[in-house]
Amino acid sequence: MLDGVFQDEHGDFPAGAYIRNPPTSSHTPASAPGCTIFVKLWQFDPDDRTHVRLDTAGMTYGPASERAGVGLMPLFQDAVESARLETWMPEAEIVLPAPGGLELLVLDGGFTEGGEGFEPQSWLRLPAAATLRARTGANGCRVWVKTGHLSRRQTAPRSD
Repeated sequence: MLDGVFQDEHGDFPAGAYIRNPPTSSHTPASAPGCTIFVKLWQFDPDDRTHVRLDTAGMTYGPASERAGVGLMPLFQDAVESARLETWMPEAEIVLPAPGGLELLVLDGGFTEGGEGFEPQSWLRLPAAATLRARTGANGCRVWVKTGHLSRRQTAPRSD
């Protein structure tokens, strides 16, 4: 959830909420006050059934081992993929190998990578075996990060 309040039969989810609805799940989305959300479709292993609903406002960032200036907030982890929030300190060099690929959504602040600037609501996908080489700006950066999942074949769900 980027802004506003998202609603479904499971509750109200304010900005900062992380919702993971895997294949075969269903819900009735709504938003009386309006909201801005980031949605990724067809992103799961077809056999995945793990639901996650987190309010990140009540969670804290821990230090990233061997990555100075980076804070981590785990959202989901399995044998293939990792989803998390990361904070990057101002004017930091961020190097992150992505053997299984990487996707980022900028939430606050910004960074440059490969000569391109990324600001809030910018999205970046790097293929399997790539390495992120980013430099944050004066205000640092907060990003949603998903890694590992691009090494498996992505397929759209069957329509029965």
